Amino acid sequence: MTNFLKKIIESDKREIHRLEKMADKIDQLADATAALTDDQLRAKTDEFKERIAKGETLDDLLYESFAVCREAAKRVLGLYPYKVQLMGGIVLHDGNIPEMRTGEGKTLTATMPVYLNALSGKGVHVVTVNDYLASRDASEMGELYNFLGLSVGLNTNAKSSEEKREAYACDITYSTNNELGFDYLRDNMVVYKEQMVQRPLNYALVDEVDSILIDEARTPLIISGQAEKSTALYTRADHVVKQLKEEADYKIDVQSKTIALTEEGISKVEEAFGVENLYDIDNTALTHHIDNALRANYIMLNDIDYVVQEGKVLIVDQFTGRIMDGRRYSDGLHQAIEAKEGVEIEDETKTMANITFQNYFRMYKKLSGMTGTAKTEEEEFREIYNIEVIQIPTNKPVIRDDRPDLLYPTLDSKFKAVVKDIKERHRNGQPILVGTVAVETSEYLSHLLDKEGIPHEVLNAKNHFKEAEIILNAGQQGAVTIATNMAGRGTDIKLGMGVRELGGLAVIGTERHESRRIDNQLRGRSGRQGDPGVSQFYLSLEDDLMRRFGSDRVKAMLEKFKIEDNDAVIQSKMLSRQVESAQKRVEGNNYDSRKNVLQYDDVMREQREVIYSQRYQVIMEENDLTDVLMGMVKRTIERNVKDHTQLEEVADWNLQGIVDFAGACLVHEDSLTVSDLEGKTREEIQTLLFDRAKAVYDRKAEQLVDPGQMLEFQKIVILRVVDTKWTDHIDTMDQLRESIGLRAYGQNNPLVEYQQEGYEMFNAMVGAIEFDVTRLFMKSEIRQNVQRQQVAQGEAVRPTEETGKVDSNQKRKPRRVEQKVGRNDLCPCGSGKKFKNCHGKNM
Repeated sequence: MTNFLKKIIESDKREIHRLEKMADKIDQLADATAALTDDQLRAKTDEFKERIAKGETLDDLLYESFAVCREAAKRVLGLYPYKVQLMGGIVLHDGNIPEMRTGEGKTLTATMPVYLNALSGKGVHVVTVNDYLASRDASEMGELYNFLGLSVGLNTNAKSSEEKREAYACDITYSTNNELGFDYLRDNMVVYKEQMVQRPLNYALVDEVDSILIDEARTPLIISGQAEKSTALYTRADHVVKQLKEEADYKIDVQSKTIALTEEGISKVEEAFGVENLYDIDNTALTHHIDNALRANYIMLNDIDYVVQEGKVLIVDQFTGRIMDGRRYSDGLHQAIEAKEGVEIEDETKTMANITFQNYFRMYKKLSGMTGTAKTEEEEFREIYNIEVIQIPTNKPVIRDDRPDLLYPTLDSKFKAVVKDIKERHRNGQPILVGTVAVETSEYLSHLLDKEGIPHEVLNAKNHFKEAEIILNAGQQGAVTIATNMAGRGTDIKLGMGVRELGGLAVIGTERHESRRIDNQLRGRSGRQGDPGVSQFYLSLEDDLMRRFGSDRVKAMLEKFKIEDNDAVIQSKMLSRQVESAQKRVEGNNYDSRKNVLQYDDVMREQREVIYSQRYQVIMEENDLTDVLMGMVKRTIERNVKDHTQLEEVADWNLQGIVDFAGACLVHEDSLTVSDLEGKTREEIQTLLFDRAKAVYDRKAEQLVDPGQMLEFQKIVILRVVDTKWTDHIDTMDQLRESIGLRAYGQNNPLVEYQQEGYEMFNAMVGAIEFDVTRLFMKSEIRQNVQRQQVAQGEAVRPTEETGKVDSNQKRKPRRVEQKVGRNDLCPCGSGKKFKNCHGKNM
């Protein structure tokens, strides 16, 4: 193990040495670049583009382009990147992650690789965690890029299709991760190429890469539509569950945050709903609602997991403490919480398109990102995204005093100590940032400080709109700021006059987060760029992390020291190691959860790529889709003939079934008889049917003077069928995903079962698509001047689920395809009857 660690350390040293040598080469160009006039500096962009067009690579231009961008930053922004920032920029260009401490200037570091990669003309996406940061960086850094002759776009949720298209057409586009993913899904739901907004995915540079590619990767992006289901069962289930008592009727597993009914609880629910067996297969929906009601009432906590504002249940992000605008818990849990809180219950939704962040960002030709805290997740970045984490040295040594954790027996004693510490530091004028994990904790601590008469600001999900103002003043003398984890992202707290002499910013953590990265981010608010500072975490045995994952050794240690005084405290390096060990276990669990999501989505990824690529070809086709369409007709004929001729004895073949299929899907029902097929081989029957179908197709084509009308009608039929079947397939796969876990009880691997059944369902869907396209095209009458209709229109959601706007600014208003149904054709309603015997009776 020692040799293994030594190898890693030496490898990191070699990488840093390589980066330093490259940064020195950029430094050597500084004087010559500084001697250029503004016009000469700007002209370098056109020169670089010409050299790329003649065959030079981006790597060939790295030193010169970095030097040009560095000099431009000095003239436009008044900022000159340090050597360590040059090193970080090189790592980003290589498609890796530079771990740079807070205050080291990551935003400026990104400008150099962004500039270099934008020279290719294929587009660079700079990805941030929220619209505020995207807008800020696009505005501030946009001045630099515009000076150098590059265009900058900002993509937000509020923009129309046209505005989004313009933003994506720019050399550099700033956007949030959510909006990028949703635009990709929406682009694969449109029916005209003019409605698409994105270009092919080239290079993404992700700010706060651990937040976006790790923390948010447990939940997929979803486009959903309304499902027609009653909300009454949510209310009734909630009412019944509220009558149940803990231990007697249900039990909670604190560590896994799960809840289950006891036998007595099951009996009560069965009696309330008048059913004999709650877990009978006919009661699956009821069981699902009861499970959600239990979780909503006894696992999901107000002011911790969510808040209620203006009659809406709003989710609180456990990593940042921010309200997750528009997001909704999936699978009916959000509706159960709405029933619990007595607010309006919104309708359930049906999944129409989905993708995980892992699979979305892996589609970029090159992916990189930056953060101050990524080393703890190095294995996941390497395994999932094939990118390395390289720790970049700080420009100035970190002199912050990180003190060992303090452990108290109870929550009360811990908060007494926190308030005492704040009071003493505030008396001296030292600014203090107090970090909390939950909204509830921040409000409780605020109440305690009010009682002590200590003026302070609270920054949490309920007043996040004041974030910029609060953070701006958090480093001033005497400032006391209580903040959830939101203060740890994308913000720099700058010290006011005289604060350095007071010891800098004091960071106080009121408990440890599940992830070490979040704790490191909180510590990192203090001690930026060589500033003094101090950090101290206060813990108690009653903290959530300690209750769920704390080692018995910690409790045994308290017994050993015979601590009976509730105000007693332990300060020990061993304690800090025990807490870190608990955090590692949680991080391992979370990694397994993300990996599990990805493994299941990989099944959908393969299917998604097939459908989306073929759909794209249909939309982009400008000449003729006859080969595609007749290929579907041929395969449909082959499948149906094979189904009816499986028996060895030719006499036992179901020739009448083949005739019925041909009459329903290919030709006029009177034009083919059993006698036409008798005495023929399977292949001869297939050839006969295809020739007859081709003749019908040719007659349809002859009716149209303009070949463009045939192409348009082909697109209408194919897209309509593909979209209808694909959205149904996604929803069915979702349902399979939810139920597949039960296969483990039968000693089967749920993932393998999902892969096998998913493959079979996909093949069945492809067959159904080709059958419906064949039937629709061969049996419908081609109408002129028709337009395509977008089938899948819904809302953009993230589960936890996030609801965003779906763009309605379409290039052309869709209109339903007109079809003339013959009296002897199958009824379009799907009954299987002839039209004249079904909906055509009264016509």
